[in-house]
Amino acid sequence: MKSITQKAAALLVAAGVFSGAHAVEDLPGGPAVRQLNLQTAATRIAAEQSWLHWMMLIACLVIFIAVFAVMFYSIWKHRKSKGAKPASFHESVSVEVIWTLVPFVIVILMALPATKVLVATKDTTNADLTIKATGQQWKWGYDYLNGEGAGISFLSALDASHREMSNSGKTQGASNDYLFKVDNPLVVPVGKKVRIITTANDVIHAWGVPALGVKQDAIPGFVRDTWFRADKTGDFYGNCYELCGKEHAYMPIQVKVLSTEDYAKWVGEEQKKMAAKLDDPNKVWQLADLSVRGEKVYAANCAACHQANGKGAGPIMPIDGSALVLDADKNKEIALLLKGRNAMPAWKQLSDTDIAAVVTYTKNHWSNKTGQVVQPAEVLAQRGK
Repeated sequence: MKSITQKAAALLVAAGVFSGAHAVEDLPGGPAVRQLNLQTAATRIAAEQSWLHWMMLIACLVIFIAVFAVMFYSIWKHRKSKGAKPASFHESVSVEVIWTLVPFVIVILMALPATKVLVATKDTTNADLTIKATGQQWKWGYDYLNGEGAGISFLSALDASHREMSNSGKTQGASNDYLFKVDNPLVVPVGKKVRIITTANDVIHAWGVPALGVKQDAIPGFVRDTWFRADKTGDFYGNCYELCGKEHAYMPIQVKVLSTEDYAKWVGEEQKKMAAKLDDPNKVWQLADLSVRGEKVYAANCAACHQANGKGAGPIMPIDGSALVLDADKNKEIALLLKGRNAMPAWKQLSDTDIAAVVTYTKNHWSNKTGQVVQPAEVLAQRGK
């Protein structure tokens, strides 16, 4: 008996350690532990969607209870064992009118608020800020088109440390935003109407953030739009909501809502970064300098698919030892980055210097020792072709 008790205690301790190592808490702006309801609304539209959800649920529950209560009462009260005899009739105009009008009225009463919310979600006029969200396997590209911050452009992908934890399976101590945190979140000001234009470069994606009450498909060759106006600051999380390939689970969305003052500071900092990236395309770089810069570009944009060791994975082709990379014709790899091919997206949003740097890096790293150097001017010459 004592040994059984000791074994049981050991199992409980082990279970406690296991659960403690994997303990998670609610993620503000994202999913909650044992969540049964919609996420906490951060916009008026999301609040109206939540109200509509509960109104429909309660209405359906009341109808369900009423209908089955009458049915079961009728079955019990008029059962054969009590000598009940069925009535003999063929039609009743009054009953037919009632069971036609009542459902009609119910549907109308439910449709009116639903239509109001649906129309509101599609009203993208008079936006303070317009941002294009472009889905590609497997990251989001953001371009600020109008409003404060117009001209800012960047890519947003899963945080590299989270991807590394997922690949290794060592998730102990992972933060609550595990697999939700991105390297470059979408930043918007609080209280401003933000219009999101969605499209895609390869397959169908979908941009959505539950707490903001938005979800819109991103379809190649088509332009769709949606909008939101955040009522409070903070981070809000979503995912690509369309199955878009094997990395679908690693395509999160993070929206950072800042105060008006903080947003203006962020815009200023981003504009300084963009100005710093405007290198002279005619500058001639040395191999060592390009390789250092190319390593950073590769880690930020390429390592998630091709891995840090350049070996690729599954359908992702390796870069280490690649015939394309080793080819003496440098223009082939440049064209691949500018135009993309198959699952490989186009990287036109990168500067000429960044593309030249990452091509030079891949041609002279791992077992690739070509000694080739790609200059920004060569990339610039390929852009228009």
